[in-house]
Amino acid sequence: MKTRFPAVLAAAMVAGSMAGAGRADGGMTVQLPDVSALSEAEAKALIAQLAQVNVITSNCPGYAISDGEWTLVTGTGDRLAARLGLDAASYDRAYYGPAFKLLDDPGACDRIGPTARPLIDRLVRMGGDTTPIAQSQ
Repeated sequence: MKTRFPAVLAAAMVAGSMAGAGRADGGMTVQLPDVSALSEAEAKALIAQLAQVNVITSNCPGYAISDGEWTLVTGTGDRLAARLGLDAASYDRAYYGPAFKLLDDPGACDRIGPTARPLIDRLVRMGGDTTPIAQSQ
């Protein structure tokens, strides 16, 4: 299984520089949702969910997501981190540290894994997409 780790700073810079789009490490770009209307509490709750889903879907057999879905999840998390004023270290400490600790819980995969699809669907309803955007060179 391929383990994916967020490239927080690079993706946040890409998300900030491309109107509404986010790029994964491999260069895939997808449309990201508009998170500007979320309250700070909603943004913090969503970024925590995104980190958990990223860790679980990247590390638990049976819960893998597509590259487009992963780009949507991580790009949205990076966008929220930038909106909340988090640098990479703060983002990792506050959200990915606790998410990785979930892997110590034998029930975490089966508890968090099934939440990936509803979360991705929510991001799509918010204006995101999992289909790669063709980039002109």
